[in-house]
Amino acid sequence: MKILRYLLFPFAFLYGLGVRLRHFLYDHHLLKSKSYPLPIICVGNLTVGGTGKTPMIEYLVRLIGEEHVAILSRGYKRKTRGFSLANNLSSALSLGDEPYQFHRKFPQSKIAVCESRATGIETLLAHYTPKVILLDDAMQHRGVQAGLTLLLTSYPTLYTKDFLLPVGNLRDVTQRSKAAQVIIVTKCPSLSKEEQQKILKELNPFPYQKVFFTGIHYSEMVYTNNDNRIPLTNFIQTPFTLVTGIANPLPLVHFLKGENASFEHLQYNDHHHFSAKEIQFLQEKRKILTTEKDFVRLSEYLPEIFYLPIETYFLSETAQEDFNTIIKSYISNNKRS
Repeated sequence: MKILRYLLFPFAFLYGLGVRLRHFLYDHHLLKSKSYPLPIICVGNLTVGGTGKTPMIEYLVRLIGEEHVAILSRGYKRKTRGFSLANNLSSALSLGDEPYQFHRKFPQSKIAVCESRATGIETLLAHYTPKVILLDDAMQHRGVQAGLTLLLTSYPTLYTKDFLLPVGNLRDVTQRSKAAQVIIVTKCPSLSKEEQQKILKELNPFPYQKVFFTGIHYSEMVYTNNDNRIPLTNFIQTPFTLVTGIANPLPLVHFLKGENASFEHLQYNDHHHFSAKEIQFLQEKRKILTTEKDFVRLSEYLPEIFYLPIETYFLSETAQEDFNTIIKSYISNNKRS
């Protein structure tokens, strides 16, 4: 593996040059970036997937109130193009799995997808008056200036210890972290104050940046269509098949093993579109558990499939209160003009 990494370093160097050139053009106003007269919060990362953006956006929607929020995403791997607003006819194919998950969970929010964040915002504002727009996975979309940027980095793989693609998982240079006012270390286990201080020293944030530590909480219930649910402890009493198509399924696998569950694990790529042959294969399984993101892609074909929801939580109540205050103060001080 080390030999392969050395062979890929020239490609990572060239990739880094391209990324830095693009940032240079924006930083020196040779490429234009637009701002808008309402609170816009960007939730993003520097790596390829797996940092917990989806549960963080869901946390923000609950904090702000779903009736006040519009969420704008690219709609990764959707089968449509251009601007699309979620409605009763939408699906994971037309929106992408994560936006469709938001639409199912927050029916009072406006959920839209568009390759161009600027076009998406302008189309939303032409027809609706959201109090806040949340930009899903938009740190690399510099055509829009967010008023508040949340940078997520996963505890097991901090961006400061990663490498640019294709050597590592960084899709952006670490210097881009300067754009964030808030850095959130996600998927943390229980951390002592000393351990948190070590991470702070590694991240070396600027004085204007606040750093928070969060973990992932798995629900005590598993759900299927129509919000039917059963306790997880009952579900895992008999063997099942775990199906995942996410960037990093290991935390879920470890959690289930810690619960003494007996299962086979079928692992697919992140945002995987299941073929008819794969669907047929899965239909032969008697009992399936999956993630909520995979559920929105599979439930149409597997009516008895179950999913295990997750939520983000802060390692301390004081930190959570401080984070909530940052979000609410930003919104209050930047109301739509």
